[in-house]
Amino acid sequence: MRVKIIKVGYLETNCYLIIKNNQCIIVDPGNEFDKIEDTIDKLNLDVKAIFITHHHFDHIGALDECINKYNVKVYDYNDYIRDDKLFTLDDFKFYMIKTIGHKDDLITYYFKDENIMFVGDFIFKNDIGRCDLDSGNFNDMLKSIEKIKKYPLNTKIYPGHGGYTTLENEIENNKYFKNI
Repeated sequence: MRVKIIKVGYLETNCYLIIKNNQCIIVDPGNEFDKIEDTIDKLNLDVKAIFITHHHFDHIGALDECINKYNVKVYDYNDYIRDDKLFTLDDFKFYMIKTIGHKDDLITYYFKDENIMFVGDFIFKNDIGRCDLDSGNFNDMLKSIEKIKKYPLNTKIYPGHGGYTTLENEIENNKYFKNI
C-alpha cells in the first residue's frame, strides 16, 4: 500500500490517496478538486471510496465534486459500528475508530495489516486538534487518546495537517499523551 499526500486549500489540508493495486481511496478531499483529479488521472487510479475523518470545511470542500466525478461510497461517522468491526472494500481492509474530541463526528481509519492510521485533526505531530470549536470536547479528546494508546507503538499516523508521526513518538513527545 502506498500513501500519496496532496496538500489542498489555504489551510494546506492533507488529502490522501491510499493506493493499492491501482485502486485508491480518497481521504478528506478538502479543496482544489482539480488538483485531486489531476493526481488520480496521472497515476491512472480507480477510485473505490471516499473517507471523511470529520466534517469541517477544510476536509470536505471538494467532497461534492468527488462524489459527482467518481460516484463511489462515502465513509464517515454514519458508517461507524464499533471499533473492532473490520470493513473490507476490494483489496482494502480497515477499521473505523471513533476518536471524538476535536469534533463529535471524528473517525480514525486504521489499516491493521499496514499499521497505518488516518486521523484527521485528532492528532498532529506532537500535538492534538483544537477542542474549543463547535462540538469539540477536551474530556472526549482525552478518552480518545487513551483508546488510541493501546495500538502498536510503531503505528504510522497521518494527520489532517502537517507531517506524519508514529504512536511511539506521540507517547514520548506529546504532552497530551504523557498526562494520561
